[in-house]
Amino acid sequence: MKTATGTTIISHGQLIDGTGAAAVRDGVVAARDGRIEYAGPAAGAPRVEPDAKRIDARGGTIMPGLVEAHFHPTYFDVANLEDLDIKYPVEYVTLLAGTNAALALECGYTAARSGGSLFNIDFWLKKAIEEDLLPGPRMAASGREICGVGGLMDWNPDFRKLGMEGLVLLINGPDEGRRAVRKLVKDGVEWVKTYPTGDAAAPDTNDHHTLCMTFEEMHAVVAEAHNHKLKVTGHCRANEGIKNALRAGYDTLEHGTFMDAEALDLLLARNTPVVPALQFEYASIVHGPEFNMPQKVIDGHQETLDAGAESARMILQAGGRLGMGGDYGFAWNPHGTYAKELTFFVRHVGFSPLETIRAATQTGAEIMGRQAEFGTLERGKLADVLVVDGDVLADISVLEDRGRLIAVLQGGIVKAGRLARSEAARS
Repeated sequence: MKTATGTTIISHGQLIDGTGAAAVRDGVVAARDGRIEYAGPAAGAPRVEPDAKRIDARGGTIMPGLVEAHFHPTYFDVANLEDLDIKYPVEYVTLLAGTNAALALECGYTAARSGGSLFNIDFWLKKAIEEDLLPGPRMAASGREICGVGGLMDWNPDFRKLGMEGLVLLINGPDEGRRAVRKLVKDGVEWVKTYPTGDAAAPDTNDHHTLCMTFEEMHAVVAEAHNHKLKVTGHCRANEGIKNALRAGYDTLEHGTFMDAEALDLLLARNTPVVPALQFEYASIVHGPEFNMPQKVIDGHQETLDAGAESARMILQAGGRLGMGGDYGFAWNPHGTYAKELTFFVRHVGFSPLETIRAATQTGAEIMGRQAEFGTLERGKLADVLVVDGDVLADISVLEDRGRLIAVLQGGIVKAGRLARSEAARS
């Protein structure tokens, strides 16, 4: 991905650096050739050449670009689980993925880790973004997911002879787990997404207290993935599934819903990040009736929401790491509403805005393994910066409004926001 040339100065706004430190009231970011040279108080800002590009934050907020840590670029208007793999042909899903990536960038998300993708679309989407063929967040790809036969993601009846190869690699036993990982190695992905547990969406077969993979299968997946320098994550709701994942050596947990004290101790000992993805649960409860969602499914989402929020609070209070993002692309939780996750954590879970922003920037970059490149506004890092018309510490929900984004920069280049639209109109 190209970076800017020359010098850019962003000023006249409070500066949030993403580390959790208090905001600088009158901050400045100075970037040269796409990398940050200075981020701090205006009084200490370096002198720059007269022709430097200047961006006025208009008394708002200067902060790192957001990281969507559980991005499903190939999900679109999903109303039933079956929609994930048979609703559209791969050609159309590929186009939708490009549209979703562009939308994420317009929403201020300059980086994203895939939480699973149909076929291997996210790998090629990442390549297109990095080669500046398409706009979108810097990505980490995971491709197809792995689940045990009969588990949460194995919903197509055998008599239909549809298979699940587009979305999920189904396994029976450790050897098949290794074989699935080797397929993903050939696909070139960075992350292996698995399904150790079920979910409230499948209360009759694989609910949120059900295990969908054995420990032996999970351990084999991790051993094979780590051998090839891939990382492993998993949809982990059931407490025993969480413990199995941590003992097997998972690199992150998705959801981490029903955690007891033993699971928390294992998590902290391994310093494993968790992406709770609670806005999806909240949206399912609020909007489920509109989509004829069965009451027992809604009740399951309520149980998941309550337990997930408590687990997130436990992790934060104990000094653990949390990322932000999750499961956008469902009909009631659509792409383009990613920042609702941040608002939910502040208003309903009890996180402070600074804690939430740190999770959505610094920890997101750590999850992607790219914390040396972006995630905080610090000298030497890429100038992936979000300039917001508003005080996000007073009202974090301003991040939900794309109209309030003055500029979204990647590598110092303005890619989205009001400034990008005005520059496009002039050209």
